[in-house]
Amino acid sequence: MEERIFSKWGQIVAGRVTKWTTVLVWVIVAAVLSVSAPSVNKEVNPNAGQLPVAAPSIQATRQIEQAFPSQNGTPALIVWYRAGGLTTSDMSRIQKADVALGQHPVAGQLSVPPLANLPVSALAGLRSKDGTTFVLPVTFTDSAASSSQLPTSIAALHQRIDAAVGGQPFASSSLVGPGLHARITGPIGITVDALGLFGHLDITLLAATSLLVLILLILLYRSPLLAIVPLICVGVAYSVISPILGWLAERGVIVVDSQGVSIMTVLLFGAGTDYCLFMVARYREALFIVEDRHQAIRGAVRGASGAIAMSGLTVVLALFTLILAQSGAYHRFAAPFSVAVLIMALAGITFVPALLAVLGRAAFFPFVPRTEEQWQARVARRPRLSRRSRATGAPGGLSRWAGKVVTRRPWTVVMVTVIVLGALGLGSLGIKTTYNLLSTFPSTMPSRQGFTLLADHFGAGTLAPVQVLVKGAENAGDRTAVTQSLRKLSSISGATLAKSTPTEALWTVTLSSNPESNAAMNALPAIKRTVASTLSKEGAPTTDTIWMAGQTATQVDTKAYNDSDTATVIPVVILIIAVLLLLYLRSVVATMYLLATVLLSYFAALGTGWLVIHYVLHTSAMQGAIPLYAFVFLVALGEDYNIFMISRIWQGTRTLPLRDAIAQGVSRTGSVITSAGLILAGTFAVLASLPLQVLVQFGLVTAIGVLLDTFVVRPFLVPSVTSLLGQAAFWPRKVTTPEGSGPAV
Repeated sequence: MEERIFSKWGQIVAGRVTKWTTVLVWVIVAAVLSVSAPSVNKEVNPNAGQLPVAAPSIQATRQIEQAFPSQNGTPALIVWYRAGGLTTSDMSRIQKADVALGQHPVAGQLSVPPLANLPVSALAGLRSKDGTTFVLPVTFTDSAASSSQLPTSIAALHQRIDAAVGGQPFASSSLVGPGLHARITGPIGITVDALGLFGHLDITLLAATSLLVLILLILLYRSPLLAIVPLICVGVAYSVISPILGWLAERGVIVVDSQGVSIMTVLLFGAGTDYCLFMVARYREALFIVEDRHQAIRGAVRGASGAIAMSGLTVVLALFTLILAQSGAYHRFAAPFSVAVLIMALAGITFVPALLAVLGRAAFFPFVPRTEEQWQARVARRPRLSRRSRATGAPGGLSRWAGKVVTRRPWTVVMVTVIVLGALGLGSLGIKTTYNLLSTFPSTMPSRQGFTLLADHFGAGTLAPVQVLVKGAENAGDRTAVTQSLRKLSSISGATLAKSTPTEALWTVTLSSNPESNAAMNALPAIKRTVASTLSKEGAPTTDTIWMAGQTATQVDTKAYNDSDTATVIPVVILIIAVLLLLYLRSVVATMYLLATVLLSYFAALGTGWLVIHYVLHTSAMQGAIPLYAFVFLVALGEDYNIFMISRIWQGTRTLPLRDAIAQGVSRTGSVITSAGLILAGTFAVLASLPLQVLVQFGLVTAIGVLLDTFVVRPFLVPSVTSLLGQAAFWPRKVTTPEGSGPAV
């Protein structure tokens, strides 16, 4: 039934006349959309929220804003530094910079401290203990802090300060050299640097991925024209995807961020190339059997479209489960990624076969696939060709060897692969996670350099103090007792009562550790318990509401929601993929072991990735979002290869004994899946070359997982399990295979 449908589909999209129609429709749609709708890159929201409005830290911030409206604003911390110590002249120049910003504020600037009212000698007393560092806070409105125009404001701030101090304190990339240096850190500095990083990633990532795919395709297929086919397909599909997502984002239907666009670009190149190669492989096989290219492409569409459609649907639904996540970073991925992969898969079963039909055998030049009759006729015309090796459709030696091994020694293969993957998976037990955004930046980024100066000379906690709001502590004795109790905690370096009303009090608590570290996150529960316990002892009502805001509180919520999202998304992804496999294969047993092998591969990839990240890259912790990101991508993409290979085995059982069908399926799919896997792993590995650790780690773990699927799970583990189970692999289907099939024992 399925093959009849796709055979008719092949006639529709890649017939003698309709092939041109299909190609033109895609090109016209891409052109019209590109002109009439904005690209997705232009609709990126640089400050999309990561937490839902119900998060405790978000609620705390709102409570503080309501109680103390003057607290509104987001700080940019200008850190001034001279290695030998800030001089009187330096302090005078800093004072001039403050005056210049006060008299000529940049767009979005809310306030600066009135340093002009202080004598230079008094100002010098505010330096760090060693006299090398001074902090000038500049507050921006919250709306300006979340605006895409913020980098322009910071650039103007640089110009104001350069003119005021008579130099360029921001220009030097290093703090080691002589002279007065300045760096902007704090929430504003981190935001601007993040925007700058992602703003330059898109073009770099697109160029690097395109070049890598082109080189790999030429090396693997040795055909320049064929190497361009997947790039054309991905390019046309992206020209449709980008304006559609841009149009949806422009109307507020979806929200896209720079990180999501970067990962989507890599995913489209990897998955799109895979879909192209699946179709190309079947087309090439058919060209060795039939002379008519249109008949060959119909056979290719009939044989490959089901697997491509099923693979695409698996990835689409797996990615769409992220809609269940409450964390913004996950939730925002769901709709854009699903739409993108859906369109890419549609291009794989329409545009690709039509383009291949247009190109015909010339697509494979100089190794053109020909039938035996065509080859003999060519030799008759050019006798010297008989001494040359002709292109054949026979699988390579390694693919044939793998097909024999999995049917002759299935127990050995299963035991070895399970032991190896299990051992690698044990590495995942030692993973340590972090939610420190600043640690993902390159060490040369200004905001990270500024933070290092703060940490070294004032204490790490000064970057982002914790704000503790208490409602109900109405008398001065209660508030004094809370301040004294907080100062006794070893995890904080200072606590002051910053603001108060008759019914509310706000403390600023400076942590003794990096406010984005795990140690800081672990300190927050103790702070809350201390406040609650102190108020209880002083006779204040035990129902007092205690709110905690700030960067550390935000990270505590980020971790909590990440854990919750992981517990929600993973079971749903497994369930959806199980249902799809069951519907496609109609085999409970096959569904179970295909899922099991992909999960084993995932844990092996995660464990191996952690060992590389920790011991090779010398990173102390993995970004907390990586395990869930990697799970969704690896499980969905891993099933792609399983579906393509197992469907080939299923098709082979119609004419061959089961063992022969397995051997043929492994050998026939070996080269194409190996090529597709190398390209997919390579595209994700491109992320590892970027200057942002979260993308480096994601790209590394995903690339490792794809390689394990390509070289261990697909060619050895899955077919060996199928060989061991024999007819039981089809259960509850009733499949009659030719004589000689049966369980391998």
